[in-house]
Amino acid sequence: MLRLIAYFPFLSFHWKSHVLLCMAGIFSIQCILAQPTKREHIETEIGKIQGKADFNPKDTVYINLLNDLARELRFYDLDSLLLLSKKAFSLSESIDYKKGKTISIMGMGYYYSDRGEHKKGICRYEDALLLAEEINKPGLILRLKNNLAGEYGYMGDYAKALSGYLESIQIAKRVDNKLMLSILNENIANLYVSQKDYKQALEFYEIVKKINQKIGNEVTSAETMSNMASAYADMGKLDYAMFNINSSITVFEKHDIRDWLAFAYEIKGKTYLKQKKYKWALYWYNQAEMLHKKLDDDRGEIDLLNGMAEAHLGLKNDSISQYYALRAYEVSTKINFMEGAQKCARTLYKINKNKKDYAVALKYHEIYQRFSDTLSRNENQKSLTMLKAKVEHEKQKLALVRENEIALATQQNYVNAALAILLIFVVVTFLVHRGEKIQKKLNKALQVKAQELEQNDSKLREINETKDKLFSIIGHDLRGPIGAFQGLLKLFKEKEIDQTEFLSFIPKLRTDIDHIAFTLNNLLSWGQSQMNGATTKPRIIPLENIVEENINLLSEIATNKSIKITSQLTPNTMVWSDANQIDIVIRNLISNALKFTPKDGMITIKATEKNEHWEISVRDSGVGMDRETQKKIFEDNHNVTTYGTNNEKGTGLGLSLCKEMVEKNGGTIWVESYLRKGSTFFFTVPKASKEYQKAV
Repeated sequence: MLRLIAYFPFLSFHWKSHVLLCMAGIFSIQCILAQPTKREHIETEIGKIQGKADFNPKDTVYINLLNDLARELRFYDLDSLLLLSKKAFSLSESIDYKKGKTISIMGMGYYYSDRGEHKKGICRYEDALLLAEEINKPGLILRLKNNLAGEYGYMGDYAKALSGYLESIQIAKRVDNKLMLSILNENIANLYVSQKDYKQALEFYEIVKKINQKIGNEVTSAETMSNMASAYADMGKLDYAMFNINSSITVFEKHDIRDWLAFAYEIKGKTYLKQKKYKWALYWYNQAEMLHKKLDDDRGEIDLLNGMAEAHLGLKNDSISQYYALRAYEVSTKINFMEGAQKCARTLYKINKNKKDYAVALKYHEIYQRFSDTLSRNENQKSLTMLKAKVEHEKQKLALVRENEIALATQQNYVNAALAILLIFVVVTFLVHRGEKIQKKLNKALQVKAQELEQNDSKLREINETKDKLFSIIGHDLRGPIGAFQGLLKLFKEKEIDQTEFLSFIPKLRTDIDHIAFTLNNLLSWGQSQMNGATTKPRIIPLENIVEENINLLSEIATNKSIKITSQLTPNTMVWSDANQIDIVIRNLISNALKFTPKDGMITIKATEKNEHWEISVRDSGVGMDRETQKKIFEDNHNVTTYGTNNEKGTGLGLSLCKEMVEKNGGTIWVESYLRKGSTFFFTVPKASKEYQKAV
């Protein structure tokens, strides 16, 4: 038997099929049964609500949890399912909570369906359907129509079942409910399997697989593969059956879906049974039986018991086989399941024939034959009614299409007439306003062009200023020292000066080369920033290390001028900045201080901790500057070039570059200076303790 699909969240209510799985990846049943379940989670939530001081049983959240718990108990404890559904219905009715009533009545329908009382189940589903339509819940309507069709299928009225599924498919397409489309098409496939029309069944399974791919839920796909595996096993395509059931079991074990897992184990046993590998069949049947001890699913248990009976019969364990066959026969009779009773009777006939108890064997043979004749007659009738139902449904669809086409044609005529009138009005309106709109567009276009020209002109001026500045620096500050060096080398080469005289110029050459290197470094950094090529990449850096490195780098210049440089930074001066850019700032400020500090002077670097940043100061005992100079040194597009105490010449780029680098790292820079007393340059950088997601 396949497993019919009733709707659950992320769970189609399929006919469960019999499938195979490889040994690799199988969990132990004890491990699975020990895992916490969704039911236990719901029970915990109910306990929390009931434990509150202001607990109100008529709260819709509480009612919904009762219905959820009832649904989870469907294949575990049917009596509790019924009691919880009735309780949820009573509470819902007391506050006229129609959705709660709908779901609770549907829960009662599940109870009667699984007990084999299909007429009562149909009554409950129909009552719930009326409420679902009243509150206009398409999802609930589809679930209930699907359940009703399933009940007709259990009763053998395949025509009504197929008609119900086909009608529901149209609704599901209209509301774009892909999950229900998967469920309904799979239930139709299962109907064809029960008729042994495997070709038609596989066509519907292929439709389901495509829908499942769009849904993207592995549990839904695993349920479909389980039913397909059962069909393949019945067709004798055991390799296909094994592949599908192995894939399904992996998913069911992963998500701890025990009712489907029991079904999948049973299908694996069924596949081994068809291969006459009776011991392996019993192994998987036993796995399913252990899970069924925790379930309350009579319909699902019948095929399991029949399968175990046939496997033991194959192993010549006739007494054990008879035990399972009688149990299966008893359950089949209790829920009026003829197919199950037929299989049991056949097994019991074989067992008693082996025991040479021919009277009992004849009794079961007659039972088997009676059920076979009934089912045979029913099969022919079912096949015919299914075909008629499908043809009738297609006719109704074609009739509706024709009616819609005629109605649409009439409506189209009215629409065309209205459009003609509207078109005339639009043309007149268009002609009136056309000139005005064109004029407005032209004015806007002219304004945009003017703005673009202004922007381009501004950018061009900036580019020209940058170009002029670069050529000025290259011409005056780099060409002079390089030219002097080149001339000295030429004199030495042409032997106009000897080696001793040449070596006497080495200190001067070294100073010039250091000046060129320093100027080039500033020039490249400034040029890159001006051309938007510099990228700020902040990270946590110890500022003390950068200061020490620059003091060491400039120590020779300081020694030559007998200037003492002191760093008062501590190891905890951690900042969030771009290390290279802050290095340029420190080096330029110290170099600038050395330039304007006379011999025997003092330079002090300090760091003061503020709330969110560090305030760094570079103080010198140099010549200082007047207020006018202080105002100009940080102005945009203005570079002040001066000479130091030893006539050291600068490019004027240093402070401009410092300002750009500090601001790129989220800080500010300023100066305090007094003539003949010295200058102090201050700048701020963010503290490392704060998380910065990106550079400023």
